[in-house]
Amino acid sequence: MSNFVSDIAFTPAVKMVQARKGSRDTYARAEMKGMMKREITDDLADFIARQRSGFLASVSSEGAPYIQHRGGPPGFIKILGPTTLGFVDFKGNRQYISQGNYSENPKAHLFLIDYMYRRRAKFWGEVTVIEGDLELQRKLMPTNYNGHPEQVIQFEISAWDLNCPQHIPQRFEAEDVERALGERDSHIAKLEAEIAALRGTAD
Repeated sequence: MSNFVSDIAFTPAVKMVQARKGSRDTYARAEMKGMMKREITDDLADFIARQRSGFLASVSSEGAPYIQHRGGPPGFIKILGPTTLGFVDFKGNRQYISQGNYSENPKAHLFLIDYMYRRRAKFWGEVTVIEGDLELQRKLMPTNYNGHPEQVIQFEISAWDLNCPQHIPQRFEAEDVERALGERDSHIAKLEAEIAALRGTAD
């Protein structure tokens, strides 16, 4: 039986490697302070609300791992409860590798990364694929988003952790850059107009 939420990630084998490489004492102290949580905090909710994409991992019954990207507008991942996330799964290439894996092994991992603020969140849990619930689809469907909903992915969190920004490159969304450049160009045009007016007054 687990003593800490973080035991889902820090298995006995992981702890043995930590001990061999000298980091076990540090993480043992962090475990005592509750380094990982299960319930969604306000800080985590704010983080999730800004995300446009995520990576969802599954494992087949034969142990073959698979990672699939899922995306949408900011906040496409919704909070359904204190430990539950959900989002609309849109029609894609129809390979259904993840769904097949979850039908045999519901254990999953969700990885979210925010390049602008250089933060990342890791989630351990289990996935339920919900088909045919049109009311839930409508509830989770992003407003004015061009995507054909097929089903809903519900993610029940067992543990989550926010990581430090080390080695995360800072990147910006194209529309954010475009907006910033537009504001800059508008400001430059305003200053040029003021300069021209001052010159006209001087003449």
